[in-house]
Amino acid sequence: MTQLNAYLSFDGNCREAMRFYEKTLNGKLEALLTYGQTPACDQMPEADRDRIMHAYLTFDGQVLMAGDAPTNQPYESMRGFTLTLSYDTVAQARPIFEALAEGGNITMPFQPAFWAEGFGMCTDRFGTPWIVNGSLKPV
Repeated sequence: MTQLNAYLSFDGNCREAMRFYEKTLNGKLEALLTYGQTPACDQMPEADRDRIMHAYLTFDGQVLMAGDAPTNQPYESMRGFTLTLSYDTVAQARPIFEALAEGGNITMPFQPAFWAEGFGMCTDRFGTPWIVNGSLKPV
């Protein structure tokens, strides 16, 4: 079975972001591996040793992976994609949207749309863009 999973890149705040997603999405961080915990630790700059090389979060049968960019590579903020969460009900979707939007930027407030009883877009405080749908309708 083929799986397609998002892999997010952060600039030193991966640990904080993934802990936030773990709590917000009611998930479980299966891995939070630093560069300093890898076999190549001795070849890494000291500044990178506490940065996250690989994070693996599971939630509701889904997987989200991430890592911090090494300091010797220029970091480019996330762009050109959006992570989308779809829930059975607005009551499930709205609190997730509100948690993701807190401290971030709301692009589209959570409101009814022609394809869903609830829909909102935001970029969270870590720079990750999100769409949250609640109670999708047939179009």
